Amino acid sequence: MKGNVPLVALALILSLQSAFAQSAEKPLVPPDSEIRKILVERIGDQKQSIGIVVGVIEPAGRRIVAYGSLAKDDQRSVDGDTVFEIGSITKVFTSLLLADMVQRGEVALSDPASKYLPKSVKMPERGGRVITLEDLSRHRSGLPRLPANLDTGSDPKNPYASYSVEQLYQFLSSYALPRDIGAEFEYSNLGGGLLGHILTLAAGKDYETLIRTRIAQPLQMGSTAITLSPALRLRLARGHDSRYEPTSNWDLPTLAGAGALRSTANDMLSFLAGQLGYTKSDLAPAIAATRAHWLPAAAGMEIGLGWLKRPKKGSEIIWHNGGTGGYRAFAGFDPGMRAGVVVLTNVSTVAGVDDIGFHLLDPESPLLPADSPVIRPASNHTEIKLDPDTLDKYVGQYRFAPEVFMLITRNGNQLSALLTGQGPAEIYPESKTDFFYRVVDAQILFRVDSQGRANALILRQFGRDQMAERIGAVTEPISEWFGHREKPTDKGVFDNYVGQYQLAPGAILTVTREADHFYAQLTGQQRLELFAEGEGKFFYKVVDAQITFETDGQGPAIALVLHQGGRDLRAARVKP
Repeated sequence: MKGNVPLVALALILSLQSAFAQSAEKPLVPPDSEIRKILVERIGDQKQSIGIVVGVIEPAGRRIVAYGSLAKDDQRSVDGDTVFEIGSITKVFTSLLLADMVQRGEVALSDPASKYLPKSVKMPERGGRVITLEDLSRHRSGLPRLPANLDTGSDPKNPYASYSVEQLYQFLSSYALPRDIGAEFEYSNLGGGLLGHILTLAAGKDYETLIRTRIAQPLQMGSTAITLSPALRLRLARGHDSRYEPTSNWDLPTLAGAGALRSTANDMLSFLAGQLGYTKSDLAPAIAATRAHWLPAAAGMEIGLGWLKRPKKGSEIIWHNGGTGGYRAFAGFDPGMRAGVVVLTNVSTVAGVDDIGFHLLDPESPLLPADSPVIRPASNHTEIKLDPDTLDKYVGQYRFAPEVFMLITRNGNQLSALLTGQGPAEIYPESKTDFFYRVVDAQILFRVDSQGRANALILRQFGRDQMAERIGAVTEPISEWFGHREKPTDKGVFDNYVGQYQLAPGAILTVTREADHFYAQLTGQQRLELFAEGEGKFFYKVVDAQITFETDGQGPAIALVLHQGGRDLRAARVKP
């Protein structure tokens, strides 16, 4: 389930189209010819998809523009009734279900998550605060993106299939929250899946039944499901991985609320019709509740219940995306112009389809250029052959940050890399230690100890290196990180550096201390640990960047300087 924050009745459609046909309003979204040109370029020229379906809803009516096929080896054309996995857009359905249950008096947003779980489950708490259902919906629970006991390497092509309710409960009972509940936004597939699970316990019905009876049926979305009937399976587009090879569908029996739904462009337009008020149903109060209150999220965006919101000149776009191992999806709308767009594809590419969706809703939002690394990967690498014994030295798990890992696996003579929250991608050797991707312009460079065992890797992309230490293996420790070494330092002075420093408008670097550990977190980004290399001088291990604190010798630091990419950015301390 990818999501950057990133993975669902013809008669009704025809009657709505008839009603819209009576309107003489000019289409607000670009015409079909322009949309088709985008799809042809993305598939025919850039080879970034097998099939793409775009759905548009606006005052002038509904329309579908489709290009491509159901599968690499099935040239039947995709259309508005083709079934795709929609990944994390499922979370919007989960939050709408939450809002509906609140309207019915079955739950409250302020209810503790623990209220509906077995007594044996010890939900994590912090500072006297408990995780509520609203915290889960708004990704402000403090829970990580994925549970640490989810073994994505056991079946990389279907990573959630074997994760059990018992494992979920075990993780929750043992997890210590790294930050205060509600303090900040951190996108969590675990939180979305847990919310869906809790709602099934509160209602006494399984997740798919709740979605079908309370959302799909009222909005007449007859092709939205988890378990596909024989008729729906005939319309299922085959998913393809980032190399355009057929891949497995995903199953999420425990975390269904995070990304299990499958749907069509026509059904998703019916969903947006409910959001935009084109169809009336008993869900209207719940729909309004999902957008009644917004809180800050990442990268200047805001989050409601499930939905994300980003600014647009004179308006706004409410949206969510999704992705699984073989699909990418986008759904968004502009409530001011009462227009919405759905984009579905059956290839799990790095580029995805978000740029298409945003561009159709806002012409000032650019499409990714043809020479973008995420659209057209570089090919200036030459593959060599390595024996399985050499490849096995790199197999294992590498940690970038507390909840961000890279898993390296081997299948025959092929290594694959799986980054937390993403699908697996194959990597190819160009030297004994250096590997490259073919689906994106990126490399993985393994660092080895004196025995030839990998103890770290560097992910190189967009001209930036990020380093991950290997965990769970016997190797010699890493002595140097991007040319910097950790040195013993008086940790008693750390408190002088704790505080907030303003790098730019809206960009605050927050420095915190927990016991003998020191952290820095930039607005909208993950908290990362700092390591001392001298008095007032610290470095990151995960990325080639350093921080120097400025003091007047009489108390707390007055400023810091962030050194990265050849630039020095000074940030003054923000007064309490």
